[in-house]
Amino acid sequence: MEVKIEKVISNLNKNNMAGYFVNSAKELFVLLTKLIPERSTVGCGDSVTLEELGVYDFLRRENYIFYDKFVPALTSEEKRQIYLKNFTADTFMTGTNAITADGKIFNIDGNGSRVAPMLYGPEQVIVIVGINKLAEDVDSAIKRTRQIAAPFDAKRLGKETPCVTLNRCIDCGHKQRICNDFVLITGQFIKDRIKVILVNEDLGY
Repeated sequence: MEVKIEKVISNLNKNNMAGYFVNSAKELFVLLTKLIPERSTVGCGDSVTLEELGVYDFLRRENYIFYDKFVPALTSEEKRQIYLKNFTADTFMTGTNAITADGKIFNIDGNGSRVAPMLYGPEQVIVIVGINKLAEDVDSAIKRTRQIAAPFDAKRLGKETPCVTLNRCIDCGHKQRICNDFVLITGQFIKDRIKVILVNEDLGY
């Protein structure tokens, strides 16, 4: 696994993205304080990984201006305004569905609010991912996302899509389908705008 992680980080660097490795949430928070300046604006995507690690609580208690879309009782329009503010954030943080061995980032999204700021807008994007999401290649990344991550996420979101009961993707045409945007990031124009932090744990789906 150590060799695999070194390979991924090396290939991320080749693709103009920075790669990091930490062993725990404690090490992660130390790194984040170095990467994110105090009083800067921070937006986040919806991520089980970030929730499990306590990243949202970290952002709330530290000296950041956090665009917190997880405040109870927010209306749909209020959430939409936060999604739009994420484009202007100094830092956007998110999980991801898979990282390939050759240093590519793959995601499937429902409405694009997570992947869109990854592609354009924020000065820096920090992607936090558990080692369970390392994939050998793009085909493997797509397969694990559709057959493992998507059904679990659909259940979490209370959807009524076929994958919730079948526990697998059948490429449905359901109106509540969350597999709408398939996004593969293979590199960046701006060096190290995207930073990927690998955490030595199984996290998210």
